[in-house]
Amino acid sequence: MGEPNGRLIQTLIDARKHHCFPPDVRHAAPEFIDKVLALLFPHFSKRLDCSAVAVRSEVAVVEAVLTRTLDTLASRYPGLAPDLPGRFMEQLPEVYAWLRQDAEAIFEADPAARSVDEVILTYPGFYAIAIYRIAHTLLDLGFPLLPRLLTELAHQRTGVDIHPGATIGRRFVIDHGTGVVIGETTIIGDRVNIYQGVTLGALQVQKALADKKRHPTLEDDVVVYANATILGGQTVVGRGSVIAGNAFITQSIPPESVVSRRSEVRPRHGGAEFDELEYHI
Repeated sequence: MGEPNGRLIQTLIDARKHHCFPPDVRHAAPEFIDKVLALLFPHFSKRLDCSAVAVRSEVAVVEAVLTRTLDTLASRYPGLAPDLPGRFMEQLPEVYAWLRQDAEAIFEADPAARSVDEVILTYPGFYAIAIYRIAHTLLDLGFPLLPRLLTELAHQRTGVDIHPGATIGRRFVIDHGTGVVIGETTIIGDRVNIYQGVTLGALQVQKALADKKRHPTLEDDVVVYANATILGGQTVVGRGSVIAGNAFITQSIPPESVVSRRSEVRPRHGGAEFDELEYHI
């Protein structure tokens, strides 16, 4: 008789030779994000030490974790630039500034928020945005795999799924957050507010469209209420528009419009009426 489960064992051995990622890569995501958020915001730190020595030490630890992760991935992604961790650290002051603006915007948008500190400490929308901005910065620098692991970690912890390739402007607000999906080629302007259950997705899911713009554009000052769905790479929601909850949108919306659940589009501040759009609601 052959070895018990011999066929299974041999199949898995062969598969691992071709598809084996070092196990440290998955563990690197929570380790890295916990340390970088604790560095930027003491709200996430186990202890508060304001000394220059402590801050320098935390900076060094974050860079060391990134360097170790890069070294782990080197065999799978040959040609990686060894200066990626240092370049990321140079970007962190700008990331921090944007995240402070996000936290302030969430505080100003939510009557239930008592302080910016409360937003940073307790709001899942801010937590997901923070991880997205860090992951997006790494992706822009060409750091492989880790950005996707980071945003999936945010998805697991908050229910908010933001692809690190999405482009999102300043003072971004996600209220409540659960069920939000933002696709890879989404473009979001400044001062945009979205609520739980919103999907910014693709009209077609085809591998051949991987290099195309598949997800919508939301211009500045747009508000999208709960459970609205906006699909398509050519779909543009114009500046200052308000999208009601449960709306289903697959074509562009003029600036300063209000889209109701009854499929009607009207200007926010008077003026000529727009043609009615037929949505699938």
